[in-house]
Amino acid sequence: MIARRLFSSDRRIAVTIATLLAAAVIVPVLNLAVPADSVFHMPSYVVALVGKYLCYALLALALDLVWGYCGILSLGHGAFFALGGYAMGMYLMRQIGPRGVYSHPTLPDFMVFLNWKELPFTWWGFSSFPYAMLMVGLVPGILAFVFGWFAFRSRVTGVYLSIITQALTYALMLAFFRNDMGFGGNNGLTDFKDILGFNIQSQTTRAVLFSLSVLALMAGYLVARAIVTSKAGKILIAVRDAEARTRFLGYRVENYKLFVWTVSAVMAGIAGALYVPQVGIINPSEFSPANSIETIVWVAVGGRGTLVGAALGAGVVNFAKSWFTGAFPQGWLFALGGLFVFVTLFLPKGIVGTFTEWWRTRAAKREPPASAAAEQPAQ
Repeated sequence: MIARRLFSSDRRIAVTIATLLAAAVIVPVLNLAVPADSVFHMPSYVVALVGKYLCYALLALALDLVWGYCGILSLGHGAFFALGGYAMGMYLMRQIGPRGVYSHPTLPDFMVFLNWKELPFTWWGFSSFPYAMLMVGLVPGILAFVFGWFAFRSRVTGVYLSIITQALTYALMLAFFRNDMGFGGNNGLTDFKDILGFNIQSQTTRAVLFSLSVLALMAGYLVARAIVTSKAGKILIAVRDAEARTRFLGYRVENYKLFVWTVSAVMAGIAGALYVPQVGIINPSEFSPANSIETIVWVAVGGRGTLVGAALGAGVVNFAKSWFTGAFPQGWLFALGGLFVFVTLFLPKGIVGTFTEWWRTRAAKREPPASAAAEQPAQ
């Protein structure tokens, strides 16, 4: 029985990785190598749309790591996603240079429009790609670490922690809306030209960004899987199910929470960084608390505490959103609320969780009882 479970787990991981690797290769080939008039050709807009879904899947995976396995219901993970996106957007803005509307060699167009005389210190270094990529993980990670240090050591838990995380992302949204913050104000950052010298609008660049999104999701899944299957992961689950008892056993609960919280924030920041060049804009609306709440719906629909389910839920819900906003623009929010109520009542473990439970029940019925197996004569 134990060997079968291990094999089943390893097989599930292998299938997930193989599927992602296949998508990273097949989709760009269908987009770049297959003629446009072929039925198998995948248009560039579809590649960009699915790439956006993959970024959302990585964000959902990051949230599932803290909510599904540690019991931390974060209503502010959109803040880490947006901060990673802004770090990438600042790098892309610095690459525009004199090709902007005002042809200024250093200042972005919005700074010239607002009569800024010099580049703010927060923008220093963003002309370098390695520095920008460092900030993609470092800024969300530091914010999460500082926030978690005070929150978890103060033993803030449950709904109180959720409200504080929502207040955090709302405060950041209000701050980034201000023009004097130096991040584009209400309009945000947009009109990107290229990345690493490659035209950001070209078909090849979009295909490469898609493949990088797939690889980032795969890496995020492997990191999350390694954490939850380790000894630390078992302690995280114990914290989720009985925090007081875990603390009584001598474990420093706040340290485990802080670790997984920071890792999750970095993953969300990477998702935001990959999202921006594929969408072409980043603005303060990404900090909206509604976005973070929608992420929770993705995880709940796919299956909390399953990792794969979180990514699947992000894809399913966002595909439905794309279809609904085109067919019934006024009905999407009602459909989203109805979906959440349906899942809560009839699929409390989500799509993957419900399927996994059904599969285990089916396998248990097929397996002979231990007493019957012991009574069988030796051959």
